[in-house]
Amino acid sequence: MNQLAAALRQLRTETGLSLAGLATKTPYSKSSWERYLNGKTLPPREAVEALCHLAGEPAGRCVALWEIAEAEGSGRGATPKAPATSPQATAPPTVAAPAPTPSPPLPHQRGVITLAVLASVCAVAVTAVVLALLLIPDPRTSDPLSPTAATTATTIGPGCHGATCEGRSPMAMRCAAQPDTVARHRTATGAWMELRHSRECGTTWARTWGGRIGDRIEMTVPGRTEAAHGAQVGNAMDAESYVYTLMAVTGPGTVVRACFQPAAKAGAAPGRKECFDGRVG
Repeated sequence: MNQLAAALRQLRTETGLSLAGLATKTPYSKSSWERYLNGKTLPPREAVEALCHLAGEPAGRCVALWEIAEAEGSGRGATPKAPATSPQATAPPTVAAPAPTPSPPLPHQRGVITLAVLASVCAVAVTAVVLALLLIPDPRTSDPLSPTAATTATTIGPGCHGATCEGRSPMAMRCAAQPDTVARHRTATGAWMELRHSRECGTTWARTWGGRIGDRIEMTVPGRTEAAHGAQVGNAMDAESYVYTLMAVTGPGTVVRACFQPAAKAGAAPGRKECFDGRVG
């Protein structure tokens, strides 16, 4: 349970959402999320998958941790113990004879032996299931997978590469599963911005969080007008989560620029535009 709760707290940090924000974007209340994130209560599997989706991360590893915690909580993760052999469950005394024949097990002896064998088989089966769950690859070092199918970790990859990704969504194309952070900047208004790069897709995009409705971000590759992509915080739900630009094709050494234009307050001119650069490694 502790490992699951720690993983969920990390995902919550990546979303940039408060407990109230999580409650707004999921069917679970603020108090429920407090219990889930602190390991007080085992969350529903659907809550784990929803948090992974909000963080833009594959659900495989967290679902595996959830299944282990659920098995432990229900008692299915405990290794069954074989019943103790009764003092009477001993071989009957042999009768002195020229050629003694071994006596077959008595009925109550056969029952004890059968239970011991079944307990051993169950113990092996439970151990195999736990090992299989623990050996599921970490999503940060494997191909992204669907929210409910941890067993397909190596069968689902990015939906595009290189030129075919230009101007497309990093989330829809599954390029945001294992990105590198090229540069990060906090604006004067308190919003955050990042430039993100996917080695698998060969692309870069910008994202922002913690902003206000009307804030706008833009990403450009200097000298390439076709690689200018923008996005805007359009509503309260956008303001509670990440907002992404579309992708631009980039390679090692490419300089990428991100700009932030804060929303204009009522009756005032737009705030100062802030820009920063990052170089793809």
